Amino acid sequence: IRIGIFFPATLGRINLRVNYRNHRKIVVIDGKTGYVGGFNVGKEYVDGDPRFGHWRDNHLRITGGGGFGLLLRFALDWHYATQENILQDVKYAMFQKIDSPEYFQDIPNEMLRMQIITSGPDSLTKQIRDNYIEIFNHARDHIYIQTPYFIPDDAVISALSFAARSGVQVILMIPNKPDHPFVYSATLSWAGTLLEAGGKVYTYENGFLHAKTIMADGKISTVGTANMDIRSFQLNFEVNAVMYDENITRILEEHFWKDIECSREITLEMYKNRCLRQRIREQFSRLLSPLL
Repeated sequence: IRIGIFFPATLGRINLRVNYRNHRKIVVIDGKTGYVGGFNVGKEYVDGDPRFGHWRDNHLRITGGGGFGLLLRFALDWHYATQENILQDVKYAMFQKIDSPEYFQDIPNEMLRMQIITSGPDSLTKQIRDNYIEIFNHARDHIYIQTPYFIPDDAVISALSFAARSGVQVILMIPNKPDHPFVYSATLSWAGTLLEAGGKVYTYENGFLHAKTIMADGKISTVGTANMDIRSFQLNFEVNAVMYDENITRILEEHFWKDIECSREITLEMYKNRCLRQRIREQFSRLLSPLL
């Protein structure tokens, strides 16, 4: 077992880059099978957390050429952390044997169009954020979102609000309990903005919702590590898989509607009738949104 540390501490226990996290969750096995999504490696993902109970998440298992994007991203991160280029080793370099018939013999015949998109502070553009906006702007029927944190920047909330006002069904699902109180208060504040634009908001009641999933028009979907917040857009190193496939999107939407059955709707009337203390907490947290 070999270990590389991304952004290690340089002054004892002091890490001057602690605000920049590698939030990616990538596993690539034998250059053929890749995993990406919301699951970290932790006990709470197996048998529940005493505080939050059932942990609701989405994760993808990818076989075939789509795994190359994950392998390449891991290799780049590994090189940054260790200065070692693992793609020079033939056993790691999937692209060196991808043209051989043996490579595909154990891979199912179900093929779909997929992109692996990454972003981080080292990128000149906010590729994942921009991909979200592109999906929202092109939606014509519905947009379904699952995210544990909803702290969008101006461009994202504008795209979602415009879609909702244009007649697109926009449904946001967030957790019913906070793991970070300030972040959750900011999430509720921005959820209120979406409600005022005509969107719908649900809180997942069967444990903690950690999935980062978007589905639009039954045609396109994305699952990955990026939350719908400014930290994921600007500060974290993230990776998403975007799938242009009706069958996969339909499966994800079916799971979404099953989660709706375990959720509670927050109506605009309920939101407007929240107590003064909650209003103050939300407004204070919203001011801190760029820092959360």
